[in-house]
Amino acid sequence: MRFYLNFAVLEADGAELSAGFIAAAVVVIVLFCVLISCIKIVPQARACVIERLGRYHSTWETGVHFKLPFIDRVAKNIVLMEQVADFPPQPVITKDNVRMQIDTVVFYQITDCKLYAYGHVNPISAIENLTSTTLRNIIGELDLDGTLTSRDVINTKMRSILDEVTDPWGIKVNRVELKNIIPPNEIQNAMEKQMKAERERRESIIRAEGEKTSQVLVAEGKKESMILAAEAEKQSAILSAEARREAAIREAEGKAEAILTVQRATAEGIRMINEAAPEDGYLTLKKLEAFTAAANGKATKIIIPSELQSLAGLVTSAVEIAKDETEETAPPAKEKPSAKKV
Repeated sequence: MRFYLNFAVLEADGAELSAGFIAAAVVVIVLFCVLISCIKIVPQARACVIERLGRYHSTWETGVHFKLPFIDRVAKNIVLMEQVADFPPQPVITKDNVRMQIDTVVFYQITDCKLYAYGHVNPISAIENLTSTTLRNIIGELDLDGTLTSRDVINTKMRSILDEVTDPWGIKVNRVELKNIIPPNEIQNAMEKQMKAERERRESIIRAEGEKTSQVLVAEGKKESMILAAEAEKQSAILSAEARREAAIREAEGKAEAILTVQRATAEGIRMINEAAPEDGYLTLKKLEAFTAAANGKATKIIIPSELQSLAGLVTSAVEIAKDETEETAPPAKEKPSAKKV
């Protein structure tokens, strides 16, 4: 009986120990989880706004941070990278009462996390409404053509106004772009017709300029061709004249060379005759041959040297003497019988 009582006491003590151990383990696990949850890692290009007991305490940058449990809390996670807000088309009216739709794109970046967290309840919605009203004010001062051709002016004005207004909210507006400008269908049709007419006008001008340029080029080509033909003729005439002059020079040189050769041969013959010392009879015979050749020519007047005249007289005397000798030596001729008279 005593043994059972001791065993029951031991069992009660073990149960109390087990319950205490479990409670301690649970407390340790809860504390560990709370500690783990108090460790916060902030990634790159992000920031966290920390409140302590419901009041702004600090801004955590990139890195590992520890907050006090049940006292500190992360009020807002903020992205520090540049962001874009694409707003739907807004109806606007130009100075010349043309209604159109314009949608805008705003590029912004958060520069002050505290002002962004506590400056405005919904800053993006505020930027959208501010963009719409600013766009209406700017477009109301421009006509349709000015609106379509002044995108850069409109973008610059809107960026300046939005950046100034959003500065107390910790937002920096980097760029504002007009994405689409959508005029009414009637205006679009009129613009298309105007564009078509302008393109046709430009086409006509370009065609006329092309024809003009073509005619000018053809005329210049003919002019150049005539100039080249004239220059070719000139060069041909110059070359022909030079060729004739060269031929005449060659012919004259040939004749001069021939005359010089003949004269040299004649002089050589005379020299050889002089060296041979010919007799007077040979010379007289040569003179006679020359006279005979001159007499057989076409000359109407012949001048006979005195030497040849004496020579001719001698020849005539010799001929007469020869005839006399012949008559003396010849027998007398017989008389012919006379004819009988009837």
